This record gives sequence, structure tokens and C-alpha cells, in this order.
Amino acid sequence: MISKKMEPLVNNNSVIRAMFEEGKQMADKYGAENVFDFSIGNPNVPAPKEVQEAIIDIVTNEDPVKVHGYMNNAGFPETRAAVAGNLNRRFGTNFTEKNIIMTVGAGSALNVLLKTMLEPGEEVIAFAPYFVEYGNYVANYDGKLVVISPNPEGGFMPKLDEFEEAITPKTKAVIINNPNNPTGVIYPESVIKEMAAIMEKKQKEYGSVIYLISDEPYRELAYDGAEVPYLTKYYDNTLVGYSYSKSLSLPGERIGYVVIPDASDKAEEFIDAATIANRVGGFVNAPSLIQLVIARCVDAKCDVAYYERNGKTLYEGLTEAGFTCTKPQGAFYMWMKSPIPDEKAFVAAGKKYNLLMVPGSSFACPGYVRISYCVSYDQIERSLPKFKELAKEYF
Repeated sequence: MISKKMEPLVNNNSVIRAMFEEGKQMADKYGAENVFDFSIGNPNVPAPKEVQEAIIDIVTNEDPVKVHGYMNNAGFPETRAAVAGNLNRRFGTNFTEKNIIMTVGAGSALNVLLKTMLEPGEEVIAFAPYFVEYGNYVANYDGKLVVISPNPEGGFMPKLDEFEEAITPKTKAVIINNPNNPTGVIYPESVIKEMAAIMEKKQKEYGSVIYLISDEPYRELAYDGAEVPYLTKYYDNTLVGYSYSKSLSLPGERIGYVVIPDASDKAEEFIDAATIANRVGGFVNAPSLIQLVIARCVDAKCDVAYYERNGKTLYEGLTEAGFTCTKPQGAFYMWMKSPIPDEKAFVAAGKKYNLLMVPGSSFACPGYVRISYCVSYDQIERSLPKFKELAKEYF
């Protein structure tokens, strides 16, 4: 018999993962070349060659006891130092290895942070549309997710007036995802500054600490020279959760990190507690081999141009067919308005053409669909005639 806490999770299993499984079944039935699976953010771009070279050299030449053994729960010192150095070079920060904890991807990074800070009943704010798992992560520690409504008229920028009203004495953290999954928009510096000013004001008003959690799996995927603000520069109580899943095409390796700046509230105590949270949460430590790889590959670059080309081709094809899309500034998702109010019915209609999209209600934003374009360029091109056939049903 499963726990009552798990029952709703089983009943509301991730639509994204369910569609990913459905896509594999459809590929077996119709042939992979005839199925256009845009459901999940699983990069089609291979990892940079530096990653493969590092893996081979480490496995061949390093001490296997170290390569496959335990280390401090926070991670190998050389890996944490390499990450800190990379951030300092890029963003003018002053982190050292002690500010970095290696984690099992961004998912565990957020869980480590939330476990460290949350008391039961405390609130975490997120801006719709948001990554579906945020609610589950907060519920893991008996917190409450408070959702700010979506802002399609304002280009899906955060509704800061609603945000200010939503902050209460119970507010412990705010999560932002920049570039955003699922919209592909980038919150600019002006928005970040306004958000930081509101949070500073509310901290003083309530005499509390409110953390800003920056969820950054897509930081490197920004187009047309767009810059993604580094949030620790704007608000002292910023904490960062990062993943190499997208930037180095390593989703299955589950490797990321947490940044806890010295300027944040009682930083040393928080770092100690988060290191323990990494252990007692069941992660123990991030995978050892890939940590050593990251130490050598922190400066490796992903092929951003590949994703940019995919996004441009898909955007042009969909809008020519009559669909309304938010032009992506980053990440690798197309956020498209459903031509009918019931986007789930529209998603079902797409399956007739073997097109797999994710309904916007999975991101707390009904009436839209997400199309993940981290697929082959060939799939983008071959899917466009199918999207045009689908469009003819509505336009």
C-alpha cells in the first residue's frame, strides 16, 4: 500500500514523461522516421568532443579507486574550484569551491535547497507557466507553491504587481527559470532589478529572509546575442541551481551544482546544511566520474547555433501555417497558442499526424502547447507538412 502523499503523484504522473513513453510506442508501430516527438527536452546534439576525450583519459589513466569512489558530499574540491573559476571569469563573481555543491542535476539542486530552507507550510512562489516539477519539489518538504498567473499580453514576463501582493510572512523563496521552460523567453535585467527591489522591500517589511532561487538548465542557450542576467549580482539572497544536461548534452549523466554565495543569509550555516541535505536526501554525492569530467570541461561550449536554427525554421513554418507562437529568445522550446480553447483536444488532434506536443495545462497555462525542438533538423523539416495539415483543420 502506497502512502497518501504519493497517491496524487501517481494519479497526476507527468504528462511530459507519459508522452515520451507514448512516442516510443508510436515509433515501434509506425517507424521512428514517421513519428514527430516534440515532447521532452532530450538534446539531439552530441556532447562536445572534450567530454568524450576527458572520459576516455580519466578512465584510462586516473586511479580507479578515486574515479569510482566516494568523496566529500559536496563533491570533489577540484571540480567545485573549476566551477567557481568558470563563473568568476564569466560573471565577475568571487566564488570559491566552498560556495559550490555538486548535485545530481538541477532537479536535485532545487531539492537540496528547498530541503535546507523550508519549514512545513512555508510558501514558494513560481511564475506561470513553470516547469511542472516545481510543485512536487516544494511538496516534498510540505511547503506550498504559490503561482503567479501567466502574462501572455506582456510577452510572458512576470506579473510583478501580482507578485508583490502574493508575498506574505510565510514566503520563503521565489523560483525563476531563465531562459524559461516552456516559453523560451528571457527575463531581462530590468525585470530582475524590479523583482529584487520588491523582495528587498518585503524582507524589511516582514523582518524575514526570502530566497531567490535561480533555476538555470538553459543559461547557455540564448539567441541573437541576448544576455541572461546572473542573479547573484542583483540580490544578496540568491541561490543558483544549475545543470549540464542541456549545455553539454548530458541529461542522463545527472550532473549539476548549487551556488550559495557568501553574501546570502548565514551562508556558512546554509552551506553546511545543504551539504548534509545532499546526503540525507538520498543523493549522497553527484556521480564521481562525471564530476571529474566536468572539472576538465567547464569551459566547453554547446552548439547554440544548432538550436537557434531549429527554432527559427520551426517558428517560420508554424507561423506561415497560421499558428501563433512566442518567438524563442533562449532554451529550446516553442510556445504555441492552441487554435481552440481546449489545448488537450488540440494535442490529441496532433496525434493523428504523429505530432506529439505537450499541453500548456502541464505548465499551469492552459490554451497553449509546448514543442521541444532539441531534435534533429531533419525532423523539424519533415514535421512542417504535418503541422500544415493540422492547421487546415482550424484555419
